[in-house]
Amino acid sequence: MNTTDTSAQKTEGGKASLLSHAARLFVRIGVLPLLMVVAVIVFTIMSDNFLSLDNLHSALRQNSYIIIATMAQFIVLLTGGFDLSVGAMTALVSVTTAMSMSSVAESNSPWSAVIVGILTGVAVGLGAGLTNAIGVAFLKINPFIMTLATSSIFAGLALKLTSGVPVYGMPAEFSDSFGFGDFLGVGVAVWIAALVAIGLWAFLRYARPGRHIYAVGSSPHAARLSGVSETKILILAYVAAGGLVAIGSILLTARIETGEANIGSSLPLQTIAAAVIGGVSLRGGAGRVLDAVLGAVFIGIIVNGMNLAQITSYYQMMVTGAVLAIAVVADRLRFRLADAVYAGRI
Repeated sequence: MNTTDTSAQKTEGGKASLLSHAARLFVRIGVLPLLMVVAVIVFTIMSDNFLSLDNLHSALRQNSYIIIATMAQFIVLLTGGFDLSVGAMTALVSVTTAMSMSSVAESNSPWSAVIVGILTGVAVGLGAGLTNAIGVAFLKINPFIMTLATSSIFAGLALKLTSGVPVYGMPAEFSDSFGFGDFLGVGVAVWIAALVAIGLWAFLRYARPGRHIYAVGSSPHAARLSGVSETKILILAYVAAGGLVAIGSILLTARIETGEANIGSSLPLQTIAAAVIGGVSLRGGAGRVLDAVLGAVFIGIIVNGMNLAQITSYYQMMVTGAVLAIAVVADRLRFRLADAVYAGRI
């Protein structure tokens, strides 16, 4: 073998080793870090204010409800399902929260009205989640079909309650505290999103039902053989998702200072895109809370950057759809590369 052949083999071996390391890194961290860097560079070029602390904090505050809604979608994705009703559920919780709060505020103290409104909103969210759970867990309806049906029901109910007219009359304390309030220099909504993320992480990591959610998503048959009740876990997942959507909707209602029946239409697409782009598997049973949160933060960065660049909402919808497509392709590629890595082929 001559020197030229030896050098060529070394070069090819070096390239193969580099590709192997790149594949393993992609399996470990996914495509999100690269997209995040690209987005930050692009929007920094397009707007001088993008990287300012005030803008970043404002973006986090404004998108806290998306982060929480993404965690709701994340729980359902872990079971191998989807929840297409998160947007309509957000609208229903918003109008019922505002209606109950404004009604109580007429004859009671502001904080009594706030408490009643929040409890009403959470109860509605849990009830909506239970409705999805009954269809998926007991009636064995495909999650896509079930949540698509309930999305129409929830949206219609929200419009029926309000006739499409925004609900006003909520106490100013509600928006001042949860929509625009700060604690230690950080928005209250951001704190709430962080606490929800920490709580969900602890539940999935340390609580037995949380670990069972992963088991059901990974292999329902194996989970049943291990004594895990798939029905109970699905009920838990969808009801918990409804509760989280309610929290996000309440924060959004405080932010816009009205109960709206026309909000949340883009949430199903945004939450699925955020979770999947963060590395949560569409096949179920794989993903971390941090993945979902970072994916939601990325979606928030995209929305905020396009707003600063004065890009119209039509193009924003197109970009979100493109991000979802990229996420699905990346998920499939990551899944195949993971199989190759574990099999020793890479």
